[in-house]
Amino acid sequence: MHNIAEGFDSETNGEFIRFLRYSKRPYSKVQCERYIALDEKYISPDESRHGTAVRGFIKYLKKYEGAQGDQP
Repeated sequence: MHNIAEGFDSETNGEFIRFLRYSKRPYSKVQCERYIALDEKYISPDESRHGTAVRGFIKYLKKYEGAQGDQP
């Protein structure tokens, strides 16, 4: 969450995207732990679902950046 907040205050969409990518890295570790918990039957398949909000936001910013140039 801190990386997203820091990136939000950046000067360009490209810089914001860089911080969003930083925020995805720890999430990958959590996702791995969810798979282990699912395999060990500590959680149900419904509880193991994960979102892709950051990935989708990066995709949106790239599309917006392509249409508008590199504006904040």
